[in-house]
Amino acid sequence: MAFLGIDIGSSELRCGLVTPDGHLIGLARVNHDMAVDAEHGRAEQDPDAWWVGLIRALHEITERVAVDVAGIAVDGHGPTLTAVDASGRPTRPAITWLDQRAALEQAELATATGLQGWALGVLPAALWLERHEPESAARTSWYLNTWEALTLRLTGVARASLVHGQAWPANDTLAAHGLRPWRLAEPIEAGTVVGPLSATAASVLGLPSGIPVVAGVVDAFASFHGGGMLEPGDAIDVGGSAGGFGVYWDRAIAAAGSFSTPGPLEGGWVVGGAMAATGKAVEWLRDSVLGGGVPAHVLIDEAGRVAPGADGLVFLPYLAGERSPIWDPEARAAFVGLTLQHGRAHLARAVLEASALAIRHVAEPILAGGVRVRAMRVAGGPARSNAWNQIKADVTGFPVEVPRILETAVTGSAILAATGTGAHPDLRSSIRAMTAIEARLKPDPARAAIYDRTYAAYTAIHPAVSPILRALREHAAEGVG
Repeated sequence: MAFLGIDIGSSELRCGLVTPDGHLIGLARVNHDMAVDAEHGRAEQDPDAWWVGLIRALHEITERVAVDVAGIAVDGHGPTLTAVDASGRPTRPAITWLDQRAALEQAELATATGLQGWALGVLPAALWLERHEPESAARTSWYLNTWEALTLRLTGVARASLVHGQAWPANDTLAAHGLRPWRLAEPIEAGTVVGPLSATAASVLGLPSGIPVVAGVVDAFASFHGGGMLEPGDAIDVGGSAGGFGVYWDRAIAAAGSFSTPGPLEGGWVVGGAMAATGKAVEWLRDSVLGGGVPAHVLIDEAGRVAPGADGLVFLPYLAGERSPIWDPEARAAFVGLTLQHGRAHLARAVLEASALAIRHVAEPILAGGVRVRAMRVAGGPARSNAWNQIKADVTGFPVEVPRILETAVTGSAILAATGTGAHPDLRSSIRAMTAIEARLKPDPARAAIYDRTYAAYTAIHPAVSPILRALREHAAEGVG
């Protein structure tokens, strides 16, 4: 018996089978594209690609592993507006979390509802769609998030998945601003059964019909579960294309540039931030700068042999603007300090260090607000590198813990499936039973002073170069060479 966790990432769909005692017995991934128009602040994705990817991934797993699937749950990137018809087919491309077109609607709804950032979910993008694409809106039955849309394809049932204690605006408030509340699905608590796997979906996926499908969560929250986070002070670097840092705490904290939201465990809060492209930076360096001829693991190994501080080279990872903690969609990336002595290993080292510096930048105001980090879990592909994990420990000063299953979002969804189907008494029991720590790394105090200087430079770069880059963009927009 195993539980199927499905994770819709920004660049690939992953699904895995996890046993009740927390062993990954099957994993497959299928890439999908995101159409990014940086000039106009737009980033879209084809929701049908998630369904096609799931079919391919599941067939790959079931060809290798014969096991009874006892439950299914889906997580995904977000907030990502997925507008679908009654059958779950998209009425337009999904408007992803990276998209910036609904900034005015975001501010408007924040003022009207008192909710900020992630708490508004897909509502700002849905309101934008109502105002700017009425024909698309008219074809739409449901405004859903990624994981909710795929759950609809699996079950035929549309539900809006909320974590315990999550606030939701009143329908009359939304209607007053032009949003059709009847296109918002009925809320259901994450970790409860939405419905059985339909006969139609089962026949396509090669699974028995009737398997319980459980309401999922955003990928970050799934990673919290799959990373084994249970107590105040447990933190995680979620990895992924965007990057993000979160820590469990016993209360909300007001920290500049960060968010506090009810956590996926009852009674707890998550305090943290989401970056825009720190996880994508290694791929960008490999493909766009170095021409794709060097495997990522080779770059990472070379970076590990460069001295801390990258011989004075600092990378600002704002390749897609930045979210936490500066929230500036116009921010731009930069290598600062380049000399003739720097080579590709130095560039790679600076990029790896930037991912850790970004975490420290998010964490700094959170720690100033009284939060204390016991240890930081790491997740995803980057966590396979001991050198990268050590950089994160040294830069942040946090002990780093490496989970047994690095695909923490997949594991987290499997945990929700196990909880919803009663395999374990409750969510905490499921997390304890299905996660384990495989390695621990401590910060090296000898490197603290080096990284303090690097961090000081890192935080000074954006304020210094932003006016210069803004002027360049304005001239470019005016057509001035």
